[in-house]
Amino acid sequence: MTQVTAIRSSDIDRPVLDLSADALRMALQQMIAGSEEHGGVERYVDAVKLKSTMFQQALSDIEAGELELEAFKGLCTFMSTVRRRIGAWLDENSFAEVRAALQELFTDDASVDERISRFCARFPDDNDHRWVRDLATETLHNRDPERFPMMNRWIWDAKANTGVLREIWHAENIDHIRIPVVDGYGTFLMLREELSQYLSDNEFFRDVLYYVDVLCAQVYAGYICEQGGTYLRVDFSAPEDPMQHTRRLLGLDGVRPGSGKTKLKSIDGEAFILDDGHLLNQVD
Repeated sequence: MTQVTAIRSSDIDRPVLDLSADALRMALQQMIAGSEEHGGVERYVDAVKLKSTMFQQALSDIEAGELELEAFKGLCTFMSTVRRRIGAWLDENSFAEVRAALQELFTDDASVDERISRFCARFPDDNDHRWVRDLATETLHNRDPERFPMMNRWIWDAKANTGVLREIWHAENIDHIRIPVVDGYGTFLMLREELSQYLSDNEFFRDVLYYVDVLCAQVYAGYICEQGGTYLRVDFSAPEDPMQHTRRLLGLDGVRPGSGKTKLKSIDGEAFILDDGHLLNQVD
């Protein structure tokens, strides 16, 4: 398999992140407690690892432009902010453009931020295509989680001043300040390093990168529950299961247990069926 283009040191501009130890401690406690009835947080980590393996297998030859539409649909079921809006691009003609954009994303020799920007520029620039950036960041991260941290909009969106970074930022009046940090690759890399160190300090030593993903999802799930409203126009009413939103953000709720039916729908509203959907039912 052709390797992803190496990241040059010039790509990385690492800002100083002022994170709240109290906010992180609370999120970690909630993550551990909330996952107990599902067999512990280790099961969530195993599911995230399995998801990454699925992406690596499906995208193994993307540099050569080889990716089948059905395989791509399977990946979409595990990208919660993508699957709700991408239906119009799931026919053979439209998908050819998506595949070409992904091929360029993984073969471009530009910086990470430039790659993502060029990927987004291939699609319409409107609210109906806000998912495009997340498609780029999800595929990069899940195919190569060591090289690319999770960079979704719900991790940090500087323009909207929302995301995980805001929820764990150390400030007395967080609701009335704008965090002076860009949402570039260096910021996401630095955030992952800070959270990895925090987890290591709390005696998490294996699969730390995957624990970071689950912890981030737990942080933003807490924000969603506090808001009691909507997230990206999807009803996120208060759940009985405290980990429901965490699973949604990680894309682990994409397959309905026992049916193979997914939350990915075609433009005519028909649900996509995933033959191997049982693989990630272990945390449902």
